[in-house]
Amino acid sequence: MDHNRVEGTKHEVKGAVKEVAGKVTGDKWQEAKGAVEKNVGKVQKKVGKANDDAKREADRRH
Repeated sequence: MDHNRVEGTKHEVKGAVKEVAGKVTGDKWQEAKGAVEKNVGKVQKKVGKANDDAKREADRRH
């Protein structure tokens, strides 16, 4: 499994926690930072998946 998939999941979870904490406390800045981090994690996971797919395809061709 690509490193980006693991790190992306970490960022996604961490961002979701920050986002909820911001909503609960009424801190819009914290909520926004959490949403951004969560979305960065989603993109990073997709990059990791693409890397895994490319490696799998390369292995299949050899």
